[in-house]
Amino acid sequence: MARDRCRIVVLISGNGSNLQAIIDAIAAQQIAAEVVAVISNKADAYGLQRAQTVGIATRVVSNTDYQAREKYDLALMACIDEFNPDLIVLAGFMRILSNGFVEHYRGRLINIHPSLLPRHKGLHTHRRVLEAGDREHGATVHFVTPELDSGPVILQGKTPIHPADTEQGLAQRVHEIEHQIYPQAIKWFAAGHLSLAGHTVLFDQQPIKPEQQLYSGR
Repeated sequence: MARDRCRIVVLISGNGSNLQAIIDAIAAQQIAAEVVAVISNKADAYGLQRAQTVGIATRVVSNTDYQAREKYDLALMACIDEFNPDLIVLAGFMRILSNGFVEHYRGRLINIHPSLLPRHKGLHTHRRVLEAGDREHGATVHFVTPELDSGPVILQGKTPIHPADTEQGLAQRVHEIEHQIYPQAIKWFAAGHLSLAGHTVLFDQQPIKPEQQLYSGR
């Protein structure tokens, strides 16, 4: 990567806890990157305050101002591109993005999902894991592709499911996993290790190995 520090734009819709984990990891010099902007589709998203507290530029591009999803995405793209980012990070951004948006940022657009993809795409994953009787749960960082929650996996973190687990308890454990694996995946990208070739994640120009995709605290 030509730049010394990877320029990141983070998209949020709400609380921004993953944003905070990223900010904290950068402040601790664990990631050679800077968050140059935080953009939300909701003006009252608490994550905007998190960004403003540490001097990060914030923008609101409200989807209610646009009738068509494609027109909204064009406005969002224009806002993002003002900051000339190397990486766009979806951190609780509750919008389904158009194919044009995804292709515009292909290979530098990542998301985190609260399940062990490909299982339990979409919403209400903690409830569905319990209803399915799964033995483990977790979170997945992946490159974004046009099909929802189907992009190539970069990194996963797992937790066993116990008989007494509740939806709320699982959600808390998965949040803790997210706050570990998202900064790790961003660290890899910022260091130039990660790239996308077709539907294959490359680590140092070689297909990523399954053992690399399971978080182990490294």
